[in-house]
Amino acid sequence: MSSSRVDKNGVGITLLSASGKWVAHVHTALAYTAFVGCLLTAMALHYKKIVKNEFYGYPEEWFPSVSATIGDWFPERNLFQVLIAVASGPRFALIGLWYLLTSHRNTKLPAIVACVGLLRTITCGGWVYVTSSDNHDWHDIFMISYLLLTIPWNFGVMAVSPVNPRAMKLRKRMAACFYGVIVPLVYFFIQHKVHRVPGAYTIYAFLEWSLILFDVGFDSITALDFDTFELRVVDVAGKSAGKPETKGARSAEVEKAKKEKGYVYAQTTAFSKNEALDFVADCYHGFVFWTTLTSLGVCVWYFPLWNMGISGYEAMLVTTLAPVFLGIGPLRRIIAANPGVFHLLSLIGIVSYRIEDPAHRLMCVGAGVALTTSTWCAIFQSLRGKDGEMERMSTAWGIGLVMSNVVKYACFSNNPLWPIMNDKTGGWNKTGIALAILACVRTIVRQRRVGEQTPVLEGNKKQEKMGSVFFAACGLAGLLFALQSLLSDSTTMILWVWDGFPVRGPLAVPHGAVTMIAMSVGIILSTFSNGFGRNWVFYTIACISTFFLHKIPGWFGYYGALILTVYLMSLIPEFFRSAATVNKPGRVFGLAWLFYCLFVLAHVWVVAYEFVPGGPLLRERTDLVLTFMMGFIGLGVYNATSLHGHGRSKQAQAKLQPMKASTRSAAYGKSVLSILCAAAIAIAYLRFPTYDFKPYHPEEKLFTAGIWTIHFGLDNDMWASEIRMRDAIRDLELDVIGLLESDNQRIIMGNRDLTQRVAEELGMYADYGPGPNKHTWGAALLSKFPILNSTHHLLPSPRGELAPAIHATLDVYGTRVDIIVSHNGQEENPEDRFQQTTELARIMREDSDRPLVFLGYVVTKPHEGNYPILIDDAHMHDIEPEDWDRWCEYVAFRGVKRVGYARVSRGTITDTEIQTGKFVVVDADVDEGMEVVPSYRRVGEGEVPEGYRYPGMFRGEGVRGHRYHVFDEPWYYD
Repeated sequence: MSSSRVDKNGVGITLLSASGKWVAHVHTALAYTAFVGCLLTAMALHYKKIVKNEFYGYPEEWFPSVSATIGDWFPERNLFQVLIAVASGPRFALIGLWYLLTSHRNTKLPAIVACVGLLRTITCGGWVYVTSSDNHDWHDIFMISYLLLTIPWNFGVMAVSPVNPRAMKLRKRMAACFYGVIVPLVYFFIQHKVHRVPGAYTIYAFLEWSLILFDVGFDSITALDFDTFELRVVDVAGKSAGKPETKGARSAEVEKAKKEKGYVYAQTTAFSKNEALDFVADCYHGFVFWTTLTSLGVCVWYFPLWNMGISGYEAMLVTTLAPVFLGIGPLRRIIAANPGVFHLLSLIGIVSYRIEDPAHRLMCVGAGVALTTSTWCAIFQSLRGKDGEMERMSTAWGIGLVMSNVVKYACFSNNPLWPIMNDKTGGWNKTGIALAILACVRTIVRQRRVGEQTPVLEGNKKQEKMGSVFFAACGLAGLLFALQSLLSDSTTMILWVWDGFPVRGPLAVPHGAVTMIAMSVGIILSTFSNGFGRNWVFYTIACISTFFLHKIPGWFGYYGALILTVYLMSLIPEFFRSAATVNKPGRVFGLAWLFYCLFVLAHVWVVAYEFVPGGPLLRERTDLVLTFMMGFIGLGVYNATSLHGHGRSKQAQAKLQPMKASTRSAAYGKSVLSILCAAAIAIAYLRFPTYDFKPYHPEEKLFTAGIWTIHFGLDNDMWASEIRMRDAIRDLELDVIGLLESDNQRIIMGNRDLTQRVAEELGMYADYGPGPNKHTWGAALLSKFPILNSTHHLLPSPRGELAPAIHATLDVYGTRVDIIVSHNGQEENPEDRFQQTTELARIMREDSDRPLVFLGYVVTKPHEGNYPILIDDAHMHDIEPEDWDRWCEYVAFRGVKRVGYARVSRGTITDTEIQTGKFVVVDADVDEGMEVVPSYRRVGEGEVPEGYRYPGMFRGEGVRGHRYHVFDEPWYYD
């Protein structure tokens, strides 16, 4: 920095000059001083107050979080705000100088980055000056907005950076550190918030402070670029020297600097707006592919589900075999030359939500599946020999799967574009279709712009055969099945390793975001090296990880799941390249989809529903399905390895596209994946439960329990039913409910979790029950009360489907109360039902000495068959022995006072009613209470306290198709 009154250029006097790097230095110094100064002041004046949180204080917690440091106490809060205000000047100057440095590129990206920087600075002011104690909601809104804007700011700055290897290297390291801290940050926050681990918040606080250091440090690197600037204060009129004003005088150095600044734009092709938009459009096409493909199983499942037998509509699965027609050369070339048009035609699958009739809707979905599978396979075949374009397109296809997961994560595991969704069920159909049309138009325009592209090696009859059709098809089929069965929903493998309460492993929220990050890592690794698809060591590790996933519950099983996730996603480019290289598209893709269909059927057979022909062949043999899956992938690895060893002809080598294009595509892919991962983390944060759930009638120490068979969340007209289920449970004021036929984590059911929306929006704890690898119909437990412990049982089933049961212990107003939820087998297998009921009676008799409520699906008439085993042998009391009109669902109890009983019609949601009971926790000794025989004397509603009464809205015609039925009103007891 210098001050001079010497006229250097004859056009003015330079009063003050400084290097532009000082703007970055001053901003860094002020920002760090604000945070560090506030921290030191707070620790000196209010140490024990700022380290105290909602659960622990000093000495368990001994380091404060950022929010506790800057937001609550005088004078540190005021000191921090003053210094941040002073730092705002250099901050705005930094953004302005960065724009000037990069604005001469032939793109609007620098202006966009500058706008993001301004918005980010304003949101920073929001969470600084509106603290959590002032307004918690607005503080969080500003903070989340700031974090989300950090992502485009970081990647935007790196995208437009001038040629400065040292600065770029430091930026990448600083950004990697910033984003690398987020995962452990979330982990220790959960340890604190959910598990209440002493000291976890201190570790969280250190990680939170490290985010500040890396965030400010990222911006400090601009000093290395700003040293090309010199900031001057020039008296162009000479007034400071007493000279008269000289009109039109300008500093020659300023003009010279503008001319010389062009050296930083040597590589103007580093970013292309058109290429980036084209890549995003392709990613969205991938998203539509996965949306359409995953919707097929859900729509097919509706028909055998409601018919309770084979319906004939299962044949729509063969629409996935449409790529076999790619063996017809003219058809394949037409599709490859007009991908945008065929992507547009394939939208019939998601537009079908407008059709009310389920059969017609399924037909349209099948047409969409046939078109989208054929289009993508034709595209991949047309890129044979174009490694750069193949990598680009396969990356976009894989990103489409990640995008599908993110969207499902935001919508409680339902894809909002599925044809089972609409405006009333939480669908985003219109928005999704509009974006899909824009993506198709973009692709059509691109095709017209670049001209028709013919496949490089297609039609060369004399070219030697490369690779095996069978092995390539096996590898691709195994990969397709693995991706859809395990990774089409981020929570599927989490539920594979779920083992009940207390929590000993991952949760859907927030660890679903971790699964999506692992998926993204796999895609990014594939852009660094194609060797994953040819490496037997990685394949062996993936096989071991699959074993961990299948056999080991909890964290170790999930670690295996994450490793397998990274591996599967990294295979995508290599396996599609291998399939295209064979140069027999009709055979290899047709055979791959045929094997895929067989895998899907096996995926159904492992559960072996009673009405599925041939089901017992693979009943409860997920281990065999996984073995074949990994074996098929192994054949694909072998084929890729042989292709690599075989090499390519000189002609093919000469026609390979330069990897420069692939490098740009990899950069776009990383940017899109970073945005998707950030969105996943934000969704996890927003969905993270507060765990301050409240029962409906705590004053009376009353809880209402119910049992409901929900028919896998598909209503009579093939629409998703979670929202109406939620409303019915809420309006009935159910504190505890058992949900049966709830396990949807299979391809044929869309890989959904029905408990997520209901539990989160009603404020309930959720136990999903035995996971999808346990081969049951599913049984889940939702509770307003903390679930202290839960054990999952697979009841004896020598002939039919496995029957699930949950034995849970709840903390009900300070009293431990056990809940049993079970789903026994069907009437076709009386021996199964006998053994299952006998085991349930043993569990209730021998494994519990506490108050207990049974909520189950028994399949027997009152006082006949297995009824005495369930009631008498288990030392239980039927909620109403004189209710003779029962067959499936039963409620029984002991050790609590039953004060009400009601049966509520199903509406159009399912085929089974809701049975409910109202119970009061007694203050007497548990053993004494269990020996008391309950009263069965019914009383009028006016004779019970108001808090004991059922809602009046269900009387008469009821609401939304739900009403009190059988005896048309609730029954009450003294």
